[in-house]
Amino acid sequence: MKIIITKVKLICLFYLLACMAPAIAETLPINAFAMRPAIQQVSVSQNGKMLGMLRGQSLNGDYLLEIYQTADMKAKPVRLGSKVMEMTRFTWLNDDRLWVEFRQNVNKVKYKFGGGDKTRYRYRTYLINSNGKGKWKEVPADGQVNFVSRLSDSDDEILISYDSNDNHYLDYVRYNVKTGAKRTVQRGSNKFGGGYDVDYDGDIRVAVSFDIGDIAIIYHVRKKGEKKWIPIAKNYAMKREIFEILGFNPENNNELFVRANNGENTASIWAMDIETRQYTEKLFGLKSVDAGDIIRNWKPGKRGQLLGFNYATSKPKRVYIDEAEKSLYEAIQNLFPDHNSRITSRSHDDNNLIIYVNGPKEAGSFYLLRNKSELKFLGARYPKIKSEHLSEVKYIKYKARDGLKIPAYLTIPKGKGPFPTVILPHGGPWARDNPGFDEWAQLLAHHGYLVLQPNYRGSTGYGLKHWKAGDAKWGYEMQDDLDDGMHYLVKKGLADKDRLAMFGWSYGGYTAFVASTRENNIYKCAIAGAGVSDMDKLSAGIYDNYFSRKIAGPHLKGLSPVDTVEKVNIPIFVIHGDIDRRVDIAHSRAFVKELKKHNKFYKYTELKGADHFYSTLFYNHKTTLYTELLDWLENTCFKTAGE
Repeated sequence: MKIIITKVKLICLFYLLACMAPAIAETLPINAFAMRPAIQQVSVSQNGKMLGMLRGQSLNGDYLLEIYQTADMKAKPVRLGSKVMEMTRFTWLNDDRLWVEFRQNVNKVKYKFGGGDKTRYRYRTYLINSNGKGKWKEVPADGQVNFVSRLSDSDDEILISYDSNDNHYLDYVRYNVKTGAKRTVQRGSNKFGGGYDVDYDGDIRVAVSFDIGDIAIIYHVRKKGEKKWIPIAKNYAMKREIFEILGFNPENNNELFVRANNGENTASIWAMDIETRQYTEKLFGLKSVDAGDIIRNWKPGKRGQLLGFNYATSKPKRVYIDEAEKSLYEAIQNLFPDHNSRITSRSHDDNNLIIYVNGPKEAGSFYLLRNKSELKFLGARYPKIKSEHLSEVKYIKYKARDGLKIPAYLTIPKGKGPFPTVILPHGGPWARDNPGFDEWAQLLAHHGYLVLQPNYRGSTGYGLKHWKAGDAKWGYEMQDDLDDGMHYLVKKGLADKDRLAMFGWSYGGYTAFVASTRENNIYKCAIAGAGVSDMDKLSAGIYDNYFSRKIAGPHLKGLSPVDTVEKVNIPIFVIHGDIDRRVDIAHSRAFVKELKKHNKFYKYTELKGADHFYSTLFYNHKTTLYTELLDWLENTCFKTAGE
């Protein structure tokens, strides 16, 4: 199938997009960035007749599910919601039934490390007719239930997972969405403590176990239609090589698609033979960055078919091996040449496509493309943020003092440099920054700050050497990479050497703690969000199982900021959520206690009811964070620097 859009229709579409944006950019109010997304999810049914949209009703979300008929999008939708539970996600199970997920904050429980109380949620899942009418039917399960897969051999059954016997391992169950009948097909146990995965038909064909003695992960697979488990690979944690089963080849049931290093620096996509347990072909790979995921077909009769590959450098990139899919992608991308676009949902006949558009100068918008020619704007995630409010982002590389190349994203505000500059190290640290709209970077740039987001040593995605270069280097070489990035920007005339600041969250919060203690400090202030301050507490608290501690323990080591607070020599703003379940608030409280003891210049804010991750922050949390962050930079950090 090849998309066909005439030249006349293309001109009309471009005109429509151009008319959406106002001509004059103004400074936006905080709530433009602090609001929860106005649209959380959009998806079409398999037959393309219905469209579901999870739409916010307030700045704090309060999401409702709206169901439209795609043939008449102007008609009033059916609206579904709850007064006591938060709707979080929905899934079209088939053309008749919808799966809808809710959660409810029920109480707080005492956290074992004593930093604060932790919110506990009750999860509920319901089925409803696809048109939104009729009675709700709860999916009965003990605890949270997960939708795993549709099943190719049944339109009425799906595969779900939940802990049915309270042994802390997920059981896998075939569930009939019409009758409610359940049949367990795989019991969870400590034998395969890493869980299971399915193939394109929904058959359970991957299992993961742990070898505690060798500190290794063992991957097991089944041949199609067989019950015997075959150990396909043993991945030794200390080698840190990537091995990930991405799927099975529907055209050759004896073949796997795997993302692995296979002795190379960067991870590639490989074909692997189940019987010989050998790699048979490198399907896709790059020398500069790790390969991402595979792109697959999920249409009836072609489920699991390999279509292409993706990865990220200056922008998200796709490489297709299927010509029809390549033509479709290129035609859609041509509609939005200045942004990144992707299909997030599609009918089986491709006559109804949900297109999500995102990029440095596009905060996220949803479109419906009908009949390969009719483009309808459905809405924006952040309606008040237009292209002209956003700043240019460049993908750069600079050299650290030992010669290591550090890739980074640089968000450049409007105007002429040198600019006041904020370095924004990502969390993890075993993670990476990616291209696209970054709310924090764009908020800062919107208020005149140059923003550097480096993928410092220890970041993933750039090969084993870059990843391992950060081992046990917390606060040392990893910290040097950040300072060297700022020196690079000063030398280039982009950053004002007298107006440099660091703001980070999680591991980034750790780097801000460390930055406040460095000798010959280049920063005028630091902002530490949800940061790690005590390396001993990190090892005991974040990795709460033996295997994870063994993997991470030897590598996540370095300077412990709470032990060096007497060296703090710049103002520091500390902020933390009081129900943070990843980095306990005890880290910030301990650091602040030492700041007070040593009579240092600081500010401390606790976000009541805030968890660790950005996606869990509510409107009031973000409003407090953004207001106090901008005030601190303007009226304390750089004002103090100039006095």
